[in-house]
Amino acid sequence: MAFDLERLFVDVFAPGDGEVVTLMHDVPRDDVPDTIVWRERRDMALSWHTRIAGVAEKYNITVNPLLTYAATGTQNGELPETGRLSDQDVRLADVIGDSTVVIAMTEFSASAPLFSFVKAHEQLRVASMPGCEKRMEETGLSADYRKIAVTCETLAPHFERADLIEVEFSTGHTCRFDVSGKRLVFQDTGLLPPRPARPHARLANLPAGEVCVNPEESRASRTAGEIPVAAGNETLLFRVEHNQIIGVLGDGSIAAEFRAMFEQEEALRNIAEVAIGCNDRAEVTGNILEDEKAGFHWAYGRSEHLGGNVGPDAFSSPDRIRHMDIVYAKDNPVVCRRLDFVDTEGQHTTGVLNGGLVI
Repeated sequence: MAFDLERLFVDVFAPGDGEVVTLMHDVPRDDVPDTIVWRERRDMALSWHTRIAGVAEKYNITVNPLLTYAATGTQNGELPETGRLSDQDVRLADVIGDSTVVIAMTEFSASAPLFSFVKAHEQLRVASMPGCEKRMEETGLSADYRKIAVTCETLAPHFERADLIEVEFSTGHTCRFDVSGKRLVFQDTGLLPPRPARPHARLANLPAGEVCVNPEESRASRTAGEIPVAAGNETLLFRVEHNQIIGVLGDGSIAAEFRAMFEQEEALRNIAEVAIGCNDRAEVTGNILEDEKAGFHWAYGRSEHLGGNVGPDAFSSPDRIRHMDIVYAKDNPVVCRRLDFVDTEGQHTTGVLNGGLVI
């Protein structure tokens, strides 16, 4: 499908009379330098703002001026208190809280803190687009999101019935993730129509298309194994027990950096998410926002926005708050060779083979 921003906006938000729409993005600061890709994203945000404002009268909606704020410098860190709306200083909480639709086209992911606003304001729906690129208009953003919603609805019951998710990687290493108990299963379909009851149905990443769950985080968690991680020119091995990263094997400098990071920040050791992306237009290029919609991934760190126990207060300082995804779809350096959902009776259902969804 060729990209059509108006169609995407209508499909995602189904805007009704009186909607208040805010597009927002972060801006560089002295200790967070600008990049070419970031500048291109800000241009993209301006273009989207102009085009959506151009159809505002057609749908009887109000489009605020672009909202900007100083970059947090960390993925899913807490947002600053103030920003700029046109030429005026404003409180982010006031502008976001008075909106019904927010599109966040940011360098550093704001998904987790924006979810706090979604929980506080039942009229608010948010499309979070951290790291989005113009080229995605021709890939993941041009997908048929109604078709993706059907795929998510087909996939979600397998997560709901599972006791464990067992993963074998292309390196031969294996890890099992404990998803037992009444865990919330989230469908990021990309569809955010007005008035859904559950907060998690009012926030999506774009490009969208995944089903995810927060694994058991207690000391009794059976999440355990070895997870290979491609980082730069190194392939590391994370050792996991009781849903915690307890060691990083590798001889290079990147492995040493990870060991130091996990030693200094205990909250980052937490396995926060297990997920399968299911956007059939998503391409793997190294951009996590779109890569994760192409196949299996997991994340470490912050988890309270997915129903977990690790929130901002678990971190030693705001600049260390992170929720980081690692992807194993086709064309990634390490691929998910096989993923099985395992029920309480030990029955296996295969969900992924050689990086691709088979359900």
